[in-house]
Amino acid sequence: MELLRAPDALARPNAVVDAPDPTLTEDDRSLHELLSSRRASPPTGRQRLRIGVVAPPWFEIPPRAYGGIEAMVYHLVEGLVERGHEVILVAAGARHTSARMHCTFERPPSERLGESFPEVAHALAAAEVLSDTPLDIVHDNSFAGPLVACRYGAPTVVTAHGPVTGEFGDRYYARLGPGVGLIAISDAQMRLAPHLPWLGRVHNAIPVLEFPFREDKDDYVLFLGRMSPEKGAHLAIDAARAAGLPLVMAAKCREGAERAYFEAEVAPRLGPGVTYVGEADLATKKDLLARARCLVSPVCWEEPFGLVMAEALACGTPVVALRRGSVPEIVEHGTTGLICDSPDELPAALHRVEECDPVTCRRSALERFDVAIMVSGYEAMYRRALRTVTAAPAHAAVPPAEAAAATPA
Repeated sequence: MELLRAPDALARPNAVVDAPDPTLTEDDRSLHELLSSRRASPPTGRQRLRIGVVAPPWFEIPPRAYGGIEAMVYHLVEGLVERGHEVILVAAGARHTSARMHCTFERPPSERLGESFPEVAHALAAAEVLSDTPLDIVHDNSFAGPLVACRYGAPTVVTAHGPVTGEFGDRYYARLGPGVGLIAISDAQMRLAPHLPWLGRVHNAIPVLEFPFREDKDDYVLFLGRMSPEKGAHLAIDAARAAGLPLVMAAKCREGAERAYFEAEVAPRLGPGVTYVGEADLATKKDLLARARCLVSPVCWEEPFGLVMAEALACGTPVVALRRGSVPEIVEHGTTGLICDSPDELPAALHRVEECDPVTCRRSALERFDVAIMVSGYEAMYRRALRTVTAAPAHAAVPPAEAAAATPA
């Protein structure tokens, strides 16, 4: 197993850093100026909303490394505040945002990811804070949080960041009640469960111009994500090795299931040509993405949105992926990457993908996945919810003394 320290061990004389992008075309600059102008038009009077936003409790806002939902929440909150909305954020860890923030855990309980209690305690704390605050709407991005939506006295929208089929859809999202509207993060996700109370779809997004662009690529293939069968790290190794191309792997591997998968499927495949760098922080991730010949994303489930694919495109790096979930919504086959129907097609695609133009990849990310587009999408969803979602009356909490008196001896 080849384990390198990041980022110094991966440094190159020509490594990219965050800086003004000299290769950005005039068309790209014009497009970004248009997107930025949306931020510069704060709402007034009736348009200004009081929004409660609930993040998951597992990582800081913004996350230092892994944490796609937390990154999305951070950029959304910053965009909403910049547009003049009043935002109260319920999250874990120190305050690093422009919103008013209530902290539920002084230190995010990342090591307890997968346990029920931190999520439930976080939801109850959010309900306590937001039910005492005059709000127009609540936007929940956690899993357990929607269970206390009846306490808010305001319509609640929930972004479904994970699975929506099986028991997740039928026994959870379908039963949240009329005071909750669902927002999908891809059209593919909505198609999987058309019976759920969808308000609409808003793609996740990134600040595209904060990602470094590089047209001249190194020769390695990059796998970036977490260690799990669904992400297909083992398929990435098999494909790169069959193609005779070096593979760099940067992946979260903290939870028990992740470690078990790593030991069973990934560790036996490590060896010459495979460099595993552990979990990458933001700076390392950007550098790896910008220099890679391509990102390989052999997802093995109906992933609702693969944010790392949008991040790769922002760096001008094409994507090779399996045709699952949101992949066809993010990758334009033959233009910004190649979509394969089986793992056997991946090795050839890793070679052919160099035909994709990095500038076109970057422009695609700007046009479809920049933060300003996401913020506008959520503003539209909030206003739709105000017209169509009926808030349940806020329930007053029972004073402790009365609760004790009512409890049977």
